[in-house]
Amino acid sequence: MKETNTTGFSAAGLRRLHDVLAAHVESGKIPGLVALISRDGRTHVEALGTMRHDGGAAMRRDTLFRMASTSKPVTTAAAMVLLDECRLRLDDPVDEWLPELADRRVLRRPDGPLTDTVPARRSITVRDLLTSTFGLGMDFDLLTAPIRAAVFEKTDYSVASGPAPDQDEWMRRLGELPLSYQPGERWQYDLSNEVLGVLVSRVAGSSLEAFLRERVLDPLGMRDTGFHVPAARIDRLPPLYGPDPGTGEFLLWDAAAGGRVSAPPAFQGAGGGLVSTADDYHAYFRMLLNGGVHEGTRILSRAAVALMTTNCLTPEQQSARDAMYRGIAHLSCGQGLHGGWGFGMAVRTYRGGYAPVGQFGWDGGSGTSAYADPVNRLTGILLTQVGMSTLDSPRLAADFWTTVYQALGD
Repeated sequence: MKETNTTGFSAAGLRRLHDVLAAHVESGKIPGLVALISRDGRTHVEALGTMRHDGGAAMRRDTLFRMASTSKPVTTAAAMVLLDECRLRLDDPVDEWLPELADRRVLRRPDGPLTDTVPARRSITVRDLLTSTFGLGMDFDLLTAPIRAAVFEKTDYSVASGPAPDQDEWMRRLGELPLSYQPGERWQYDLSNEVLGVLVSRVAGSSLEAFLRERVLDPLGMRDTGFHVPAARIDRLPPLYGPDPGTGEFLLWDAAAGGRVSAPPAFQGAGGGLVSTADDYHAYFRMLLNGGVHEGTRILSRAAVALMTTNCLTPEQQSARDAMYRGIAHLSCGQGLHGGWGFGMAVRTYRGGYAPVGQFGWDGGSGTSAYADPVNRLTGILLTQVGMSTLDSPRLAADFWTTVYQALGD
């Protein structure tokens, strides 16, 4: 299925985009996908393949997808609302709201024993959480370190490990751990976003979802976005698959009915918990491209959007991030090699592919990709139900972006 209003794209480029996406589906490795590209308000949508790997219902434009880490750019907006309202300040310590993270101890060596620590040189700040530099997180240099195993045991709630406890218990567990680096010292992936979601909830005095819905999702018309799928919409959610890396067999990571997102979670994970649609994400990224305004309503200040979408890392932090992603490029087809990081998303600081400097957005391990490009006034959303256990969905994403940029009209 195609839906098109395509001024700003070339007809030949759109045909090539369709053919490339269709080839991935016809290969049998990607059961289905929804792709949306938009430029200056003109959109083109492809909905190809089926919801299940063995056939069944066709993909539709309003199919719901688990956004995984592509949740980060959206949930971060809730914190930006609080910054705009001066209810949070970038360089304030978070101790008042997150006492579990006060008086931190830091490992003397990041790969050392958990008992060999020194006092933190300073408190963790709001900025540290927004830039993923608070001292803990995924770090491929520490995969075999004791701190990595301890963080996984205390805080993980992935497909393999089961649901998380409520946010207060989750924070209590996190507070038992030392930091692997001093606050502000090193960029580390993911965990900061989860902590940021708890901070928003406590400052707002409501659940993260309630505040996000009131201040961001509802004003943008993102009615299909949330932390679970109501029963009345569950037929729009495909299963989530993780192909076996050796055989390619489709392994079920999460079912639709009765699965992980079929009921409200105890912990609303800001780092990867959202379910959404291509059109909802289009509304969000279009708002960012428009300086924080959606159809005449201001959602975020222009300055807040600029902060989110500008590289905020020091040269030392950026070097560590680059080194981490270069080390896994064989798994990610270059994803993550953007250079910079803003608030909750990557920001491209050098031209390493078809996209220009300034492009911002992120990818998700469930086979999702969402970016906006202010140079070309372009938004692209690619959603699948195939997790990144093999190269298939990263290669699809790479081919999507390659052909999107070929489709731009002169």
